[in-house]
Amino acid sequence: MSEIDYKRRQLLVAGGLAVGACLVPGVAFSSPYTATSARKISLCNIHTREDLETQYFDGKNYVKEELKRINHICRDFRRNEVANMDRRLFDAIAEIQAGLGHKGQVRIISGYRSPETNQALQKTGGVAKKSYHMKGEAIDFNLEGVPLSKIRNAALELRLGGVGYYPKSGFVHIDTGPVRRW
Repeated sequence: MSEIDYKRRQLLVAGGLAVGACLVPGVAFSSPYTATSARKISLCNIHTREDLETQYFDGKNYVKEELKRINHICRDFRRNEVANMDRRLFDAIAEIQAGLGHKGQVRIISGYRSPETNQALQKTGGVAKKSYHMKGEAIDFNLEGVPLSKIRNAALELRLGGVGYYPKSGFVHIDTGPVRRW
């Protein structure tokens, strides 16, 4: 077998494994959270005043009904639109909480944003035109009783994606896009 055929075969095998991993939705392949124990999270949407305590991962699989409940509390409250949130965000938040020894609520400032809401918020400034919020791949939050600088530093250590620090607005932004910071 020639070197080119061997490299091509390696590339095809790697691609097939990647596609196969994507087809197994209940398994946490791409999670930054390494523990195999159950994951719980307590959420509060500051705009709707809704609270949610949930075990969204049972130690082996994500719990679909609980992910739906998380999607609902993270909805675009302005338009009452729900979208699927990237579960890696909640794995990251759970890991941030564990690392900081925080057992309180995660206060959601912004989860999913519809394109219409995002466009309206652009007029007031500080909102990205192609925001990851519109894909359910970003969340703005804080942890009650924890300095934002500690949350930001813990998020940066994960190297999950983007981390934005907004001390004047009272939140940290994390997303599952490319690793970057602002």
